[in-house]
Amino acid sequence: MRVLVTGAKGQLGHDVVNELEKRGLEAVGVDVEEMDITDAPAVDRCIRGAGADAVIHCAAYTAVDAAEDNVELCRRVNADGTYNIARVCRELDLPMMYISTDYVFDGQGERPWDPDEKRDPLNVYGQTKCEGEMAIEKLLSKYFIVRIAWVFGVNGKNFIKTMLRLGKEKGAVSVVDDQIGSPTYTYDLARLLVDMIQTDKYGIYHATNEGLCSWYEFAQEIFRQASMDVEVTPVSSEQFAAKAKRPKNSRMNKDKLDEMGFERLPSWQDALSRYLAAVGGPV
Repeated sequence: MRVLVTGAKGQLGHDVVNELEKRGLEAVGVDVEEMDITDAPAVDRCIRGAGADAVIHCAAYTAVDAAEDNVELCRRVNADGTYNIARVCRELDLPMMYISTDYVFDGQGERPWDPDEKRDPLNVYGQTKCEGEMAIEKLLSKYFIVRIAWVFGVNGKNFIKTMLRLGKEKGAVSVVDDQIGSPTYTYDLARLLVDMIQTDKYGIYHATNEGLCSWYEFAQEIFRQASMDVEVTPVSSEQFAAKAKRPKNSRMNKDKLDEMGFERLPSWQDALSRYLAAVGGPV
């Protein structure tokens, strides 16, 4: 099986390419240099030329706060770029996997979001990812939409690396304690995505590591596992000013993974432990 992976230089795309190759599958990893997803003719040429059997679309505009000031660029990448890929997949009859986000929901309440829940994004990033989902639903029947949250990986920037850096530099951090979700390790996620793409169990899924915490609790556990003495102060979302509004409820219902015979990811604490070992502890 030959799989084209977009966003191959990003946290998740990097691990998906590695996982495909580890299993003896052919990975064609592309990033903006090889395939600018906002350029429809380039997308058409690249996907046709790759001779792929499926596409895993990890590329995205993910700068959530910057998106509020760069609406059109964010939309060109997340919505139009996804449409460009889906259109070619339809013409070639290729299964497509789109990596989406819990930000397509309004982030209210405390009940875990179901995959078929009404979408109502809070910010520009969430709105454009929602538009990407809608493009895929409109164009394709052979698709996976996999919504993820709170992602961290060895390749690229993430919350853990930021906390380790700030903890080392300042010895104290303030972290929001009223946003709840599940940290998700791209290494674990990549294994699930490669499991999925080899099936025809199409549909919308939620995939995160098991267990819940606040960002504050996540930070505490990072420093505990890294054996760092850092003072962590809880603050509210209102106190921690950010340009884009964040969801307070990022809980995800993952029952569909069980129903369709896919293995759930390990606990986020276990994932954090393996991640820290992979990056060599505090960085």
